[in-house]
Amino acid sequence: MGMTKSDLTQPRQRFIELMQETNHGRIRLEVRNCEPVFDPPPTVVRLFLFGKDNEPHASLGKNDFALKKEVIELFEIFDRERTLSIQELIIDDGLPIRMSVKETVRA
Repeated sequence: MGMTKSDLTQPRQRFIELMQETNHGRIRLEVRNCEPVFDPPPTVVRLFLFGKDNEPHASLGKNDFALKKEVIELFEIFDRERTLSIQELIIDDGLPIRMSVKETVRA
């Protein structure tokens, strides 16, 4: 088995749970020292998709499971960039699918 939820730090486990709670939507948050920041709390915009399950993702509440490649890739970006201002992380079916970040252009 590859990387699992229990292999992660507490903030990363909480972030996975936030994505599962949201299931479909957008999350705005800060990443500092490679970790998602919960103070101040992230901003969540939930989407209700007609014809889809709009409840929290079925895996919410499971103590451990193998991480999907999208989640591993997201945390690899956190590790590489170390500090991010995520303006919009699109979540679909509890998984990250696209992200935009705010960057300062240096003159």
